[in-house]
Amino acid sequence: MKRRTLISAIGVVALSSAYFFPMTSYAAALKGEGGRPVRIVVPYPPGGPLDVSARAIADAVKDKLGTVVVENRPGAGGNVGVAYVSKADPDGYTLVMGAVATHAINPWLFKKLPYDAEKDFKPVTLVATAPNVLVITPAFSERTGIKSLKDLIAYAKAHPGELNYASGGNGSAGHMAGELLKNKAGIDMVHIPFAGASPALLSVLSGQTDLIFDNLASSAANIKAGKLIALAVTTKERTALLPDAPTMTEAGVPDFDIYTWFGLMVPAKTPDDIVKQLSDAIVPALSDPEMTKRFAAFGAEAAPTSPEDFGKLIAEEKAKYKTLVALSGARVD
Repeated sequence: MKRRTLISAIGVVALSSAYFFPMTSYAAALKGEGGRPVRIVVPYPPGGPLDVSARAIADAVKDKLGTVVVENRPGAGGNVGVAYVSKADPDGYTLVMGAVATHAINPWLFKKLPYDAEKDFKPVTLVATAPNVLVITPAFSERTGIKSLKDLIAYAKAHPGELNYASGGNGSAGHMAGELLKNKAGIDMVHIPFAGASPALLSVLSGQTDLIFDNLASSAANIKAGKLIALAVTTKERTALLPDAPTMTEAGVPDFDIYTWFGLMVPAKTPDDIVKQLSDAIVPALSDPEMTKRFAAFGAEAAPTSPEDFGKLIAEEKAKYKTLVALSGARVD
């Protein structure tokens, strides 16, 4: 072989090896032969539903994916962690737990995002959904006589601008739900945003604010303990996690469907066969009855899907929240 031909051949082999290394290395990791862990980036602080879910998944798929670690990268309403993963190597080793906020609300809330919610990612699977629930305290109910959503609407109409509702911040799902209720019911309430869902809920429990559309995952324990009264859930259908609570439509406000969802995604250039390997490992784990019990314990329902179905959900939700964010008038920057 001539020297020039030999050098060209070596170059092609080297380039091919570099191109295929991530896939080969990943396949080895799936067999337990690789030492590199798979990372699930959670763009929120530890302890929340996304973090707890990620850790449950990491434990459940270790036999198929090897070591899986959870890495919290909070900041800017989830944008910091999501942007980080959008720029990660597309080799299947880095996933992000995206959510309704990061992929359906933030694109309309922020003038400029450090990522494109659709173009920069490939869906792997929806992980879970959690209804939002409209709650008040027994003390507030006793003081105002409000025992149902119809009572709340009647009270608000009789006392325009006197009621307030807390939320985890401008543009949060709770904020969107409050503005949608105001619009559909023709009532006036004051929005009180907090720096996160936890302080917002605490403000209601302490009597600082009147009511909140909270994630069922965070309010379920207080409802069971009698510290909160659930007036309605915000989904189209009742949830088995809170079967006695009517939907907003049943309670008198039609076409109301807002809920929390979150799922796993990878950088957009990740090869489809690696996405399939991840989906094939994670979806069965989410379908396991024990996983269903773990999710139900914190007010969420496991909801595994195909990558294609998760992609459709993201697109539909993004379109829905374009209207809701405009209706709320919320902007972060």
